[in-house]
Amino acid sequence: MTAHDRERKWPNVRPKLAATLILLDRSGDAPKVLMGKRHAGHKFMAGKFVFPGGRIEAADRKAQALAPLPAIVEEKLAKRRVKPSKTTGRALALAAIRETFEETGLVLGRPGAMENPPEGDWADYAKHGFAPDLSEVRFIARAITPPKRPKRFDTTFLCLDAKWIAHRIEGVVTADTELVELVWVPLKEAQALDLPHITSVVLKELEGRIADGMKHEHPTPFYYEKQRVWFREEL
Repeated sequence: MTAHDRERKWPNVRPKLAATLILLDRSGDAPKVLMGKRHAGHKFMAGKFVFPGGRIEAADRKAQALAPLPAIVEEKLAKRRVKPSKTTGRALALAAIRETFEETGLVLGRPGAMENPPEGDWADYAKHGFAPDLSEVRFIARAITPPKRPKRFDTTFLCLDAKWIAHRIEGVVTADTELVELVWVPLKEAQALDLPHITSVVLKELEGRIADGMKHEHPTPFYYEKQRVWFREEL
């Protein structure tokens, strides 16, 4: 995070719901994660390595999946919300998949037709003959940006195995796009990258989840700040 991102001189705003997706490749000797380098011209987290992701859009609440989230994941995603709803968890998972498609050109899902895909990115996704499947989504962490920062997000960190990459579109990542570089990084080496603090924290949480077999029952951390004190609550 840059000095600009850490400043607390901004009006306090309600954090926007966002979702990010950790793609995990465990096909080799050591697990790897997909990370993208943000464009240096961005005002927020310029030049940092991050997971693909972004804000929920209205279309994410309308898009259909071939299979739902596991019940335990739905329940956890609904916890500690102002308006608890299972549909919010589903929309977060779909937002993470859509944002990954938009930013990386990776189509995540399995062969199938999406029912009435919303216009825009979801319609583009559906043209490739695949549909999202949420049955193996893991909920890794949640974090809220502290008050009075220039941008605030209530971010859900989700994880999918790289085996769910069904199709790749070339030419999506260029020198002029939001992410200018994509790299598969061994998990043990990822901490050496220029990372936002919360990304570094979530990578450590991911190591613990992998060691525990990626069980849904594993406690999911929720990070937030209150009166300038950071809390780690388990969901």
